[in-house]
Amino acid sequence: MLAVLVAGGAGAGVTLAVTGGPAPAATTSSPLPTAATKGPGRPSTSGINVGAIAGRVEPATVDITASGPGGEDEGTGMILTASGTVLTNNHVVAGSTTLRAQVDGAGKSYTATVLGTDPTDDVALLQLHGGPSFKAVTVGDSDRITVGDQVVAIGNALALPGQETVTNGIISATKRSISVSDPSTGLSENLSGLFQTSAAINPGNSGGPLVDSTGRVIGMNTAQAASTGSGQGATNVGFAIPINKAMAIARQIYAGKASATVEIGPHAIMGVEVTSVACAEGQDGCTGLSVPSAPFGNPVGTYHAPATQGAVVLSVVSGAPAEKVGLAAGDVIVSVDGHAVSSPTALTAQLDRHKVGDRVTISWVGANGQHHSSSVKLIQGPNV
Repeated sequence: MLAVLVAGGAGAGVTLAVTGGPAPAATTSSPLPTAATKGPGRPSTSGINVGAIAGRVEPATVDITASGPGGEDEGTGMILTASGTVLTNNHVVAGSTTLRAQVDGAGKSYTATVLGTDPTDDVALLQLHGGPSFKAVTVGDSDRITVGDQVVAIGNALALPGQETVTNGIISATKRSISVSDPSTGLSENLSGLFQTSAAINPGNSGGPLVDSTGRVIGMNTAQAASTGSGQGATNVGFAIPINKAMAIARQIYAGKASATVEIGPHAIMGVEVTSVACAEGQDGCTGLSVPSAPFGNPVGTYHAPATQGAVVLSVVSGAPAEKVGLAAGDVIVSVDGHAVSSPTALTAQLDRHKVGDRVTISWVGANGQHHSSSVKLIQGPNV
């Protein structure tokens, strides 16, 4: 059975965040690019110079290292402006407290901050700091892409050291709708209107460019289909967000325009990393992972949650509001302001209603079975 998994993301999992704070000041000196109108016309369905395309696009691609309370993981981003505005997936940066990026996986490591995110459509816009004039990708027109077009996927596959990994294939289908899961956290999301590609996409490719035969970016690599529980095997079924959709969201973020799905600027956090009850207990769909019970000091599979539904705390940020009220690894958050929490996704949905400085009442069941409730003041997180 095929499972659709995010193609890499923050090992930190999901640090609970809500929108808040002012719109970021303009940090780039030029507007975000539009689809190129000069050069070759429609992409070719036969013949493609993979080496030449890689040589053009790799210098405008970055490896992203996202660090948080649960550790770190790798993703990819594409540079949109000379001043270092970067497009990537939201799931790459979700849960991170520190972001760093390297151009084409080598040289200087730049710090990055989040300008805004769209968790619903899995898009994030970042800003690199302390860099020179960066090379930027050329953005194409995804509306012109059809089944059979040749494409190249570029990214930080499997976080291998050195230059980006390059694979090629075709557009296998358009307008795909999928349900994507992250087995390490138990979170899932529904995405629609995607490209399906036969170009191999692996963990770490998320946020990287899918490029047509003319060297223009026509999609953002986002998910892979996997036939194994770990989801680490390469397949010939990958998915990418069409660049026209991703860029429309990026422009909204760049303009500082929040909406029901777009969150601008720094977010608020309570400072926990969470997973589902099933994943914490190592049940079906979560076996073979390093996540389950290790944070609680027990062998994988021996942890038994004190509640059948909720968000299991994997780790707590030192000094964060969650730590101050006594939340600890192994506890299960069961409600926010009296609203039941059945999963990590439900917890995030409840907190998304609030902003930095709001107080929320968190109720949880301790690992020993005792019930607790406390008011938590949400604070601004370093990144997301």
